[in-house]
Amino acid sequence: MRNLAPDRSRPAQTRSHLVRCQQGPNLPLPWLNLTACLYNVFEPMPREATVKLRIVAFLGMLIGGGVAGLVPVTLRAAEPAGRPKPEISEEARAVLQRMGDSLRMQQFAFQAQTIRLYAGPKGEPLHIFHTLDVTVHRPNRLLVIRNGDDGPGKLVYDGRTLVIYMTDGNKFASIPVPDNIEGMMKEAMGRLGIDFPLADFLTDEPSKSFLSGVTAGEVVSTMTIDGVACLHMFFSQPPGIELELWVEKNDQSLPRRLIVTYRSLPGEPSFVATMSKWDFSVHPSDADFAFQPPPGAVQVPLKPPASPTPAGKPKAPGVAK
Repeated sequence: MRNLAPDRSRPAQTRSHLVRCQQGPNLPLPWLNLTACLYNVFEPMPREATVKLRIVAFLGMLIGGGVAGLVPVTLRAAEPAGRPKPEISEEARAVLQRMGDSLRMQQFAFQAQTIRLYAGPKGEPLHIFHTLDVTVHRPNRLLVIRNGDDGPGKLVYDGRTLVIYMTDGNKFASIPVPDNIEGMMKEAMGRLGIDFPLADFLTDEPSKSFLSGVTAGEVVSTMTIDGVACLHMFFSQPPGIELELWVEKNDQSLPRRLIVTYRSLPGEPSFVATMSKWDFSVHPSDADFAFQPPPGAVQVPLKPPASPTPAGKPKAPGVAK
């Protein structure tokens, strides 16, 4: 998966999302107190990781600003020499290409339900659930309405401004961004040190973005999800990230389920997302992507992320775009 963040001065990012939750100095909103562990669209990743981020979560929601105490990653040993070089099967590539072609449509909507594991105050493994209603209008409109264990909220992008709103507390924050979805994601990650975990599905080339960094993958079997035949695929992204992706067994190959497992992290945590209610007949208007602050809503500033790794301290290697 592709790291969209353009700023290489920051530590490399990863799909890992097992973080210890605490309130940081850069969290101006009450709903940011649990930082990244609660939000799936924008999330900081572990600093020690050497892998780039990826898709975990299908657009979960809201910003996780600040820097949390992070769980270090213990990487696996290199594979013994002499083993056949892993590869991505042509069948898997073809399936992802069909998926990418479908997701490049100008406008569509879907619903995602996500389950994320995070570490509590005592390090105990806890789970948080979200339901996300997502509307996309390429090239420069995005709306995510979120409900979950930590309360409702929304993300609104109108081609000029990105707004994050949380119903609890009636507060919102906004930043100016470029006039295309991929550029908006790069700006948000570069300026705020945050990430869209499932950004690959919304880039200009979803299949290419999904496979960036992946070294092996194949179609495992055919399964049934909610009465729909689906191809079950398995992918590996070194070091220690495993992806299972289920897509419909038809010409559209729409994603229906994603599981990300972090073999390099203690406890091997995972992230689960199920996707449904795909609708390519929607015709959202510009007004649907215009944020109107509710009565009494308070705008708060978003502070930049913590400074980069101090000089002399080794940095994780960069990741390919």
